[in-house]
Amino acid sequence: MATFRIERLNREFLRLIAEILNNRLKDEMWREVVLTHVDCSKDLSHAKIYYTVLDDSSIQRVQGALELSAGKIRGHLGREMHIRQIPELHFIFDDSERRARDIDALIERVIKEDGIRKS
Repeated sequence: MATFRIERLNREFLRLIAEILNNRLKDEMWREVVLTHVDCSKDLSHAKIYYTVLDDSSIQRVQGALELSAGKIRGHLGREMHIRQIPELHFIFDDSERRARDIDALIERVIKEDGIRKS
């Protein structure tokens, strides 16, 4: 379990990275990126930033752009945050929302089939 300090840093990284993408990096592509969660290692050497996109067809393009921009984002974080070490950023596509929709659809289908069987 993450310590209180790591949890606070995760929230702050999430807020700052979202602000950097929306305000400092000038590209319309960032408007379709939604950051969902940040998970820093205990020693702050690595941070996994989970994101989703509004249009599923742009996942590969956004992933490539995020990987290319990781250094710039890290530099902005270094100027904004007053901590000794800024973690190396790793962007990971978060498909939990899509999986939840699939599970909901399966549940609905089972409910309909069960209702038909009972009638």
